Amino acid sequence: MERHHNSATRTPLTNVDIKRRSKSSRLSYRSCLGAAASRLGLTTARQLNTSRRALKSHSVAERVNPEQLALLVKTEWQLSYVTPLHQFRHTQLKSYSRRLAAFIAAGKQQGLAVAVENPQTTFRVSFSLVQGMTESADDAETVLIQIHAKSAFAGQDKPQRPAWSGWLSCVNGNPEYLRSLPKDFTCLPLFGGSGAEGLSALVKSWFQQSFDCCVGPLELSHTSLQWLLALWTNCHTEASIQQLKMIWKLPAEPPLQVTYTVNPEDAWELWRSVRKQKENRRDGEEEEENCIDIEEVTDFVQGLKSHFYRHFRLDLSAGSLNQVSTALGSAKHSGRMKISNSKYMITTLTLLTECALLKMPI
Repeated sequence: MERHHNSATRTPLTNVDIKRRSKSSRLSYRSCLGAAASRLGLTTARQLNTSRRALKSHSVAERVNPEQLALLVKTEWQLSYVTPLHQFRHTQLKSYSRRLAAFIAAGKQQGLAVAVENPQTTFRVSFSLVQGMTESADDAETVLIQIHAKSAFAGQDKPQRPAWSGWLSCVNGNPEYLRSLPKDFTCLPLFGGSGAEGLSALVKSWFQQSFDCCVGPLELSHTSLQWLLALWTNCHTEASIQQLKMIWKLPAEPPLQVTYTVNPEDAWELWRSVRKQKENRRDGEEEEENCIDIEEVTDFVQGLKSHFYRHFRLDLSAGSLNQVSTALGSAKHSGRMKISNSKYMITTLTLLTECALLKMPI
């Protein structure tokens, strides 16, 4: 390890660098979720699954429109969760485009979007389906939203420029929960946005007013980031992760931030040893093929922390993982996410969908 020390349209039923929800839910959402939550055990103690399939290559490029896929991949998105949408219809996307455009225009007149665009700017909104992203019959099709801006003084031949993009998705959502929702509700819990903050706020406000839902920030927990760390490393032999980079935050005065970069081969060797230990412990017991459990994830992270401690006498266990990145993608505790390889995005989105469902208020 390298070391360097310096400061089809469906709305379904090692380099180391050390440096110093809305207030209430809508009634309709609460009423539809209560029974499902009790059946699923969704309480304040909710947590991620303790076992999941390893990342595997998917032929998404063969199923998804290339232009849409190019936008989804390699763009850094700010994630949010969205509660079930009341009376949302995939067949009404053209109508939603017009209604959201009118809502943004009204917001501009009230000065809500002036902070990001000059008063003479006009906006064009486009809703479109992203077919090919669903993994189960219960998942709703992903919806892509694009907002283009054009100055009123620009010539007719001057193209509109992208001002904001976003999407709503559900990939391998919990089937028991999805099937428990009333027919008038569509679950697209994972929301990603990229662009001007003023437009992002207007889009979220429009969704809340139009579909009686709640939209809130989706922070990625310490555990979620550890899962991504392990899942991405597990792909190294098929798609080189190039390097494994972590940023840890430690409680100190002043606050301490540690950037920890690991050689990909060293990361892979550690991960392979953890997997072998699991096979030895299993001792012939049957287990689902290619399944990773939380014990392996924590053992892998502990191995990384132990290596760091041996060299720098600094215990990362006192802090929390704040950011992870590889050639396959990057993720931050703040909810900023980039998926850089479409082959492995489905399993990554499955984890993020689970995070979004668990984040929703009960």
